[in-house]
Amino acid sequence: MRRVIGATACGLLFALLMPPAAGADTPQRDDVWIVAWGRDDQGQCNVPWTNTDLVDVAGGYEHSLGLKSDGSIVSLGRNFEGQCDVPVPNTDFVAVEAGKWHSLGLKADGSIVAWGFNEDGQCNVTTPNTDFVAVAGGGWHSLGLKADGSIAAWGFNGDGQCNVPAPNTDFVAVAGGGKHSLGLKADGSIVAWGDISWSQCNVPAPNTDFVTVAGGFEHSLGLKADGSIVAWGRNNEGQCDVPAPNTGFVAAAGRGHHSLGLKADGSIVVWGYNNYGQCDVPAPNTDFVAVAAGYDHSLGLKADGSIVAWGYNNYGQCNVPAPNTDFVAVAGGWIHSLTLKADGSIAAWGFNGDGQCNVPAPNTDFVAVAGGGWHSLGLKDDGSIVAWGKNTQGQCNVPAPNTDFVAVAGGGWHSLGLKDDGSIVAWGHNNYGQCNVPAPNTDFVAVAGGLTHGLGLKTYGSIVAWGRNNYGQCDVPAPNTGFVAVAGGSSHSLGLKDIMPTGCPGDSNCDGAVSWRDIDFFVAAMNDNVAAWEAMFLPGTPDCPFENNDVNADGTVSWRDIDPFVAIMNTTCP
Repeated sequence: MRRVIGATACGLLFALLMPPAAGADTPQRDDVWIVAWGRDDQGQCNVPWTNTDLVDVAGGYEHSLGLKSDGSIVSLGRNFEGQCDVPVPNTDFVAVEAGKWHSLGLKADGSIVAWGFNEDGQCNVTTPNTDFVAVAGGGWHSLGLKADGSIAAWGFNGDGQCNVPAPNTDFVAVAGGGKHSLGLKADGSIVAWGDISWSQCNVPAPNTDFVTVAGGFEHSLGLKADGSIVAWGRNNEGQCDVPAPNTGFVAAAGRGHHSLGLKADGSIVVWGYNNYGQCDVPAPNTDFVAVAAGYDHSLGLKADGSIVAWGYNNYGQCNVPAPNTDFVAVAGGWIHSLTLKADGSIAAWGFNGDGQCNVPAPNTDFVAVAGGGWHSLGLKDDGSIVAWGKNTQGQCNVPAPNTDFVAVAGGGWHSLGLKDDGSIVAWGHNNYGQCNVPAPNTDFVAVAGGLTHGLGLKTYGSIVAWGRNNYGQCDVPAPNTGFVAVAGGSSHSLGLKDIMPTGCPGDSNCDGAVSWRDIDFFVAAMNDNVAAWEAMFLPGTPDCPFENNDVNADGTVSWRDIDPFVAIMNTTCP
């Protein structure tokens, strides 16, 4: 579908930045639903209710909550402390929040209802329970913003997270972290108090121009008026490394617990686990044309044919062999590295305990290279695949007929090949079904492997994922359209989107121009007929804004748009 969706993730290990709710009416939408993915051992991502009419969402440690447009709250996930048992009457709620194992709802009359784990009094709302305009949940404490701009806090206070600093006035938003609290002032500054173990209460200068605030378990975030995000506090998983901006990417890669993106300007952005500096791109961060990831190291190919490698180097996986020239492709194994030379040979270095760096002879005529966990693969120009290294699960035994392959990928202990007929062949360890390509096994144009899962990109831009799904790595977020590349990490997946032209009046089919090709689409959209217009697109077509049909910008698609549509015929979108 081509409507904007609301999305949330699972767990209190993240923070979601939303506009401050103080004094604002709850928006009423009938086209919003929840998409949830990630850890789901308690069902916190299995949305069981009629998944429509949601106006707000919140995530606890192992449970999730949604606010309906009718003022009721729905819940799912772990319920060992009753955090999913919404008290009756379940009506008149205008906001919802979650702590680690407790839940909170703000009523239209300005009162707060709290339920779930209450060992520290986090569900005992302070009196008087009136005049609240916003609510927030910390790990084991709760907070409420009053109409007079003051904040009330209750629950566990071992780190002073409930001691609001003076003057307790002029607050317009509130947020809770694991053991710390945050408040946004009317002047755009943030006040933070409580646990300071990871400097999560030390707001970076300049502490100005913030418009909203959020708390992670041990880190904090603030959104600036210019649309930038500032993050501070614990950064053990890259939670404070905001990749900026999330546009202009042309390639992506993942392997262990970090991810890489290649920008159109030749720079690399890396985020995630950074214990070995695998996210610290060496200067100058320019002129890169390809990117790859090992488990704890990263690689980039420069336009001059040289390779830069950084991160974990205990096995020499970052020591590029001389001469560092004439490379045309790069790949990462778990703790080894591979590259393809312009002459069709492959170079490999790093850990070689299983022979993964010993390229079989003849080392010629290769056109692509891939790294598995402890094995390696190369695609020959005759369409055959050569595999070498650890073979305990048959990951190096290419199934017959070993012909007609056009791409190759490596997983942890399995391998994948894409055939020229659009089918994928997978072999090796199959304990999680990572070698069982879902039907229909057709129309694939790219393939990738994770530790114990596989991914394929379809002709029309959708991604299919299969195998182990313990962290939601196979649950492609909707809308599953518009993808142009795919990559697999250890237990995560990445897709590169093709952003379609937007804001181009008259370009009803989103092909970048206003022409006779738009006429049928435009006619179908007449009288705001979204369903008929959507039916004109092929399955898997990237998103296109319906607003492009409103040529005269009067808020509706009608006969009044016909004359301006004809007037701009045969023009190109900016």
